[in-house]
Amino acid sequence: MSAWSWIAAAALAAWLWLLLGQGFFWRTDIRLPRRRDPARWPSVAVVVPARDEAGVLRRSLPSLLTQDYPGRAEVFLIDDGSSDGTAELAHRLAAEQGGLPLTVAAPGEPDHGWTGKLWAVRHGMALARERTDAEYLLLTDADIAHEPESLRELVRAATSIDADLVSQMARLRVATCWERLIVPAFVYFFAQLYPFRWVNRAGGRTAAAAGGCVLLRVAAAERAGVPDAIRQAVIDDVALARAVRRTGGRIWLGLAERVDSVRPYRPAGLWRMVSRSAYAQLRYSPVLLVGTVAGLALVYLVPPAATVAGALTGQLTAGVVGGAAWLIMTGSYLPMLRYYRQTPWLAPLLPLIAALYLLMTVDSAVQHHRGRGAAWKGRTYGRPAPGR
Repeated sequence: MSAWSWIAAAALAAWLWLLLGQGFFWRTDIRLPRRRDPARWPSVAVVVPARDEAGVLRRSLPSLLTQDYPGRAEVFLIDDGSSDGTAELAHRLAAEQGGLPLTVAAPGEPDHGWTGKLWAVRHGMALARERTDAEYLLLTDADIAHEPESLRELVRAATSIDADLVSQMARLRVATCWERLIVPAFVYFFAQLYPFRWVNRAGGRTAAAAGGCVLLRVAAAERAGVPDAIRQAVIDDVALARAVRRTGGRIWLGLAERVDSVRPYRPAGLWRMVSRSAYAQLRYSPVLLVGTVAGLALVYLVPPAATVAGALTGQLTAGVVGGAAWLIMTGSYLPMLRYYRQTPWLAPLLPLIAALYLLMTVDSAVQHHRGRGAAWKGRTYGRPAPGR
C-alpha cells in the first residue's frame, strides 16, 4: 500500500469511529423529552442580556412578552452599554405589545474579571431575586425569538424529568448563501464536540448548553455559584452547564423546534463568532491547537484529497478508501441539512467548510497571541486568570 492508502485508511477508521462511537452526534432527533403539565406552574424570570441589539429586538422581544405561560413570568432586559438605543426600543415595544411585565436596567461597565454578558446576567438575576419569587430563570439572548408556547414547553420538560438545566440549540438563520454554507456545519461541529446523548446522560462527564436558550433552576444556580463562578468564561454556556453538573445538577441539551435566531450572519460576523472562542475551547494550548489542526486535516481534508490523488495517479486503494471515508462524512451531514431544510447537495462540500473552520481556529490563536484575545462588540477578553 502507498502512503496515500495508509493515510486514507486512517481517515476511514476515524470516520467509522465517529459514526458509531461518538454518541451518534450526527443524528438530529434529540428534541424536548416527553412532558406533562406540572401540578403547579413555577414562576419564571426571563433574563435577556443585550448589547447593541436594536436591529433584532423588534422580532425577538415581542415573542417573549407574548409567551403563553400559565404561571407567573416576568422579563428583565439588561442593557449592557448599548449605543444604538436598545433600551429605549425595548420600552417602546413593551408599551406597544403589552403582555408580560418588562424591566429594563443597565448595570454599567463590567467589573474587572467579568465578561460583559455574564455581568449583565448577574445583574438580571439579582433583580429577579429582589422583585420576584422565581423558581426558574430563562436565560435567552436578545436575538432569539420564541414561539408563544416555548416557555411553557421548556418548563414542562424540566419538571417532567426533574432537570436543573434544560437548553435548546436555537435554529440559526440560513437565508443567504454564506449562511447556508456555514451555519448548519456550525451546529454539526458543536454536536460532534458535545454529543447531545452524552450530555443528557444522568451523571455523565460531558456537559454543554446552548446559551441562546437555557432554562435554569434558581436553586441549582445558587448551588453552583453562577454566574460568579464562571464570570471570566468566554464560552459561558458550556461553563454554565459544567458548573451545574459539577454540583450534582441534571442537565439536558437538544435541538429546538420553537426557538429561532433572527440575527443575520455576514461572512465577517460568522468568522468572528467562531474565532473569538475557538482558542479558548482549546484552553489556549499551542499543543492542543496543533493536534486539532492535524486531526481536522486527517478527518475532513484527507478523504477528498486521497480520492482525487487516487484517481489522478491510478492508486486504486487510496481512491476507494478515501472515497469511502468521504461518503461516510457526507452521509453523516445529511440529517443536519434536513433539519435546516437545505439541499443535500451541500453535504459533499463539508471538507471545504471544515477547512474554513480550521482557518478560523488558527486565526483565533493568532489574535490571542497578538493580544486581541476574544474580541466581541467592542470588548476584548484575554486569557482567564489561573484557577478560573
